[in-house]
Amino acid sequence: MTHQPIHGVICPTVTPLKANGDINPSAIAPLVDWLIERGVAGIYPLGSTGEGPLFTIDERKAIAAATVGAVAGRLPVIVHTGAITTRETIDLTRHARSIGATAASVITPWYFQYSEEALEEHYREILEAVPDFPVYLYNLPKFANNSLSAALVTRLARRYENCVGLKDSSGDLTTMFATNHLKDGCFNTCIGPDGLILAGLSLGLDATVSGSLNYIPEIIVGIYDAFFAGDLARARRLQKQQHVVSAVVQGGGWLPLVKGIMTERGLSVGGARPPWPPASEDAVRACVAQLRALKVDLSRVD
Repeated sequence: MTHQPIHGVICPTVTPLKANGDINPSAIAPLVDWLIERGVAGIYPLGSTGEGPLFTIDERKAIAAATVGAVAGRLPVIVHTGAITTRETIDLTRHARSIGATAASVITPWYFQYSEEALEEHYREILEAVPDFPVYLYNLPKFANNSLSAALVTRLARRYENCVGLKDSSGDLTTMFATNHLKDGCFNTCIGPDGLILAGLSLGLDATVSGSLNYIPEIIVGIYDAFFAGDLARARRLQKQQHVVSAVVQGGGWLPLVKGIMTERGLSVGGARPPWPPASEDAVRACVAQLRALKVDLSRVD
């Protein structure tokens, strides 16, 4: 098995929905094209920003297949396949392999708290079920109620060739910094929180998986490009701008508001699935006005 580490900004795409709340796979291709035009390095469907846990297994498979088809080999596609049970996770991961995804990303199982031994057994079964398919570990204890330790990540990476990387959205850089030397430096480390993009790059991490790419890709791609161009002053300015933008959006309700901003930019993504409440037109307009006052580029697709 061969796997090329991904460097750059990876977008955890929102999932387009119809007015009745059903998934809208036909709207995925325009979103993917728009993101590729703006410099993303990879596509990551069905994560938190993609509302993955709110969909049925069949819906998740349909979204994954539509995304791989829309990307059409132009970029890597890492499908989030983590589920509440080991059996469902294996099913989704095998499906990701069958449709031609580049890799899968697997969050720790959620709701119940598990021992480290139980988590290790969970990942062991998944990795052994797809020995020829790359798998990223995914750490998001805030949502999943379970955390990946540096020791567990290290054991899994050393034992399994197909354990190729880590997406860490915990906000703690310790585990990532302790593991980015694994596999002779080829263990693909991807920082999650948008506010730590520049900090992660400064520590030598490979990539960022940023939900903000869905609505302000220009800022997030700009941070990465400025850093590697050696323009740290610009990278810092953009990181500060991202922080202010995120504060505005988080304060307004996050995901429904993100989708509302994207609609304002001409992207047909619909609303968020309940129990997410809809974002009112007034809330979206107020948020867009605030962002434009901050000189954020919100130019329309059309």
